[in-house]
Amino acid sequence: MSTLVHMPDNPLLTWWRSRVVASVDHVDVVAKVRDEAGFSGRYAFMTIMSAGIAVLGLLLSSPAVVIGAMLISPLMGPIIGLGFGLATFDWDEIRTSGIALAAGFAIAVAFTALLVLLSPIQNVTSEIAARTRPNLFDLAVALFSALAGAYAMVRGRAGTVVGVAIATALMPPLAVVGFGLATWNWTVFAGSLLLFCTNLMTIAGGAAIVARFYGFGSHLSPKQTVLQTVLVFSALAAFAIPLGLALSQIAWEATASRQIREVISSNFEGGARLSQIDIEYQTDPIRVGATVLTRDVRGDADRRASATLTRLLGRPTQVDLEQIRVGTGAQAEAAQVAAAQSARDTAARRIATRAVEQLALVAGTKADAVLIDRDARRAVVTATPLTGAPLSVYRTLETRVSASVEGWTVTLVPPAAALPDVAVAEDKADIVAIATAVWGAQRLQLPIGVAGRDADVEITVAALTAAGVKARAVAGAGAPDGKIRLRWLAPDGA
Repeated sequence: MSTLVHMPDNPLLTWWRSRVVASVDHVDVVAKVRDEAGFSGRYAFMTIMSAGIAVLGLLLSSPAVVIGAMLISPLMGPIIGLGFGLATFDWDEIRTSGIALAAGFAIAVAFTALLVLLSPIQNVTSEIAARTRPNLFDLAVALFSALAGAYAMVRGRAGTVVGVAIATALMPPLAVVGFGLATWNWTVFAGSLLLFCTNLMTIAGGAAIVARFYGFGSHLSPKQTVLQTVLVFSALAAFAIPLGLALSQIAWEATASRQIREVISSNFEGGARLSQIDIEYQTDPIRVGATVLTRDVRGDADRRASATLTRLLGRPTQVDLEQIRVGTGAQAEAAQVAAAQSARDTAARRIATRAVEQLALVAGTKADAVLIDRDARRAVVTATPLTGAPLSVYRTLETRVSASVEGWTVTLVPPAAALPDVAVAEDKADIVAIATAVWGAQRLQLPIGVAGRDADVEITVAALTAAGVKARAVAGAGAPDGKIRLRWLAPDGA
């Protein structure tokens, strides 16, 4: 005869069920989550308003305006709903939240892209750039915010959700996605999309964890619980890997900056002071420019610092030092005058760095692909082809960068994209279309073929030739609307 042995309950588990789980009104919380997770007219309106405020704040580089967009963004509701749906395996809730999220994403991106297209300001501001390089810390912020937001939902602490909305910043990354789409800038688009997806999946996963902790989904089988755990941690791991690599790069740059300062200072006697330093990590070799105030000028300091940093950093490094002799009395006064004069060169280095960053972003390339001549204040980069983009898009991108780096000549070499059709009226060719064609021909060094009605072809060829572009009539019909059709020809002698 067998004896049935009764295993005592775990005291901690008993306390958790009686004090924690029992203290929550599960029916009321589920109803509240469902009410805020679905799509509605209010949700669509608030999404549009939040997106509009966010993109304007980003274009103006105004943190206060961007925070305002975070406060009214309704996206937190569907994401928390998705987390609770995952915790309970409620497929209706998952579907409802998913539809609301997809609709909110589409509305926000489309509306922000439209505003950017209509805006005269389309530069990559510091607020925009800050959301194109997510790292592991962003995932940690999203995770802690998710735990706080889900706790606030369960415990009825509605005021906490306001702080969570600011911490996770769901709408600004979406606005940057719209900016990247409107400007055909896939570097900005991809970086901000990764940040948004990181926040979305981490918040949903964190909400699922809190929901299970408070007894939601207690009816699930052990297999379902294991599946939940695998799904949540797999999603977090999938985002943690690329974000961890990004964080590793940031940490390496911080360490490298400290080493660069120490190495430069070690090449001079006591009393020398490092006045200004600019570092470009994206170039190959790494470029370091610095101003040093010192009693004794060292002619070999550049070479010695370059060799030491190349060994320490494991990457080729080029150091360019401007040494200003300082002393006492008249010497010190002269040194200050020299330092003031060098401020202009320092500002020029900053502009050069900004030119490289801006050109790399709009061209969709790495910073080391930008060719730069500081003495001539000239920067050149070859753009990555954008599917379906006409030549005018590349010209607009070049204009934007030129406006942000005053005093520099910026050249964006486009791919051989489609030339614009030219309308001819009253013996005059369309000025804008001709200017775009001339711009492209000058950068690609290619002649242009002109096809269409003979009289209009003659006028167009004359306009292009007068602008210094090689052009000639070619066989073929014009555009269907009667405009003159332009196309690239092989280089002369090819």
